[in-house]
Amino acid sequence: QVHLVESGGGSVQAGGSLRLSCAAPGYSDSGYYMGWFRQAPGKKRERVATISSAGGTSYIDSVKGRFTISKDGAKSTLYLQMNSLKPEDTAVYYCAADLDLGRLWIGGAAVWGQGTQVTVSS
Repeated sequence: QVHLVESGGGSVQAGGSLRLSCAAPGYSDSGYYMGWFRQAPGKKRERVATISSAGGTSYIDSVKGRFTISKDGAKSTLYLQMNSLKPEDTAVYYCAADLDLGRLWIGGAAVWGQGTQVTVSS
């Protein structure tokens, strides 16, 4: 049963921007840690960014300064603003939620979305 629904993926040229959204009713403002992950073809899924219930954020080094994770509790939505996109950002992007930050951090979150494809061409 899918509880999170991502949208906003697509194809863009290098240097462009996209904003991903994740509809997360009941998760974005109820004590859950939330995050964005991605999986490129032939590679393991990796954590991209996380946000705590209080709004604290973290990013992997390769996206720092380019990506911004945020959430809107009133709209029950998680966002990932992606700027200055690079071909190596091409992947399926997933949002996830868990009450345990450690479990989320290692990719073992309790709740996942179905993913949205992001393709960046050079």
